[in-house]
Amino acid sequence: MADMGLFNNEAFEQVTFTDSIQKIDFQPSLLRDMKIFAPRPSRTTGIMLELDTKTNSLIAVSQRGQPLTEAERRKRNIRTVETHRLAIASTVYASEVQNIRAYGKTSELMQLKDLVADGVERSNGDLALTEENMMLGAVQGIVVDSDGSTILNNWFDFWGVTQPTEVAFDFANATDDEIRRTIKSIQRGVVDAARGLAVTEIVALCGDDFFDDLIGCGAYTGTVQNPIEAQRLTDEYGIAYSTVTFGKITWINYRGSQSESAVSIGTDLVKFFPRAKGLFKQGLGCAEFGPFVNTPGKERYVINIPDRDRDAWMKTELYTYPLFYCTRPEVLFRGKRGA
Repeated sequence: MADMGLFNNEAFEQVTFTDSIQKIDFQPSLLRDMKIFAPRPSRTTGIMLELDTKTNSLIAVSQRGQPLTEAERRKRNIRTVETHRLAIASTVYASEVQNIRAYGKTSELMQLKDLVADGVERSNGDLALTEENMMLGAVQGIVVDSDGSTILNNWFDFWGVTQPTEVAFDFANATDDEIRRTIKSIQRGVVDAARGLAVTEIVALCGDDFFDDLIGCGAYTGTVQNPIEAQRLTDEYGIAYSTVTFGKITWINYRGSQSESAVSIGTDLVKFFPRAKGLFKQGLGCAEFGPFVNTPGKERYVINIPDRDRDAWMKTELYTYPLFYCTRPEVLFRGKRGA
C-alpha cells in the first residue's frame, strides 16, 4: 500500500503548491484571453471603489478686479465591496496508488503528484469557467451566480446609473440605412458615455441567431451594390463562432459552454462594451487561512488536507476570491433581433 506520508513532502507544502498551480494553463475562454480585466490585488477581503463625480463646466467672463468664482470641490464617495469566494476540492485515495512499486518512494511520489495535479487541473477548469461567467456578467453590468438568477453585483445600481435601453435590430423589416443608423447611434452612445476614457474598440458579443441575421442582412453584405463581395463575405465569415468587423464594431459570435449551467449570450441578443483602459478590473481578495492572510491576493490558492487518522486520503482544496467589476457601466449597451 502506498505510504500516504509522502504528502508530508515539501512538494505539497501550501505556499509551494499555490505557486506551482499558477503554471497550470486555464481552459480557453474568450474574455480571459481578451485581457480586458486589469488585476487589482487586495490585502483584505474587500475592494475599495471610489465614485468620482468630476465634471467640467464653462466659466463666465468677469471684469478685472472682481472676486473670482470659487472652483467646486470634487465630490468623492469611497465604498468597499466584498470579494466572492469560489472554492472546490478534489481527493486522492491511498488505494489509487497501492500497486505502485516504491523504488525509494520516488515513483510513488511522482504518481501521487500526477494524481493531485490531475484533480487540481480539473477543478481549476471549473473555476475558470465560473470566472468566465462572472466576466460575462461584468461586461453586461450585472454579475450573477452559477444558478443564472442570483445577482451578486449590479453595477448599474452600485454606481447609481440607469442601464441603457435595449436597442431593437429589425433585420427582417428595417432598411439597410436604418440598420446603419442604429449602429451609428450605438457608437455615439458608447463613446459619449465613456467620457474621459479612451475607447480603442467597441466589441459586440452576439447570440447565434442575432449573428446569423447580422451577417445575412443587406447592410452588411452590400448585396445590391456589390454581389461578388457579398458572396466573398458569406464564404469567408459565414461560419459559426466567427468574428467580423462592420460599422467600426467588432462583432463576435460568442461560443458559450454546453453544460447544464450554460455560460452564454441569449441567441437573439447582443451585448456591447468598449475596450478602454481602466474600464474593467478584477479584484483579488486575500485567502482566509495560513500564511496568506493580509497578503496581496493571488488568482489561485491551494491547500492540502491529509487524513490524519488513517492516512487513507489527501484532499486538495482550491480557492479564489475575485470581484469582476465595471467602473462605468453606462457604456454597456445592449440589443436584440426583432422589432
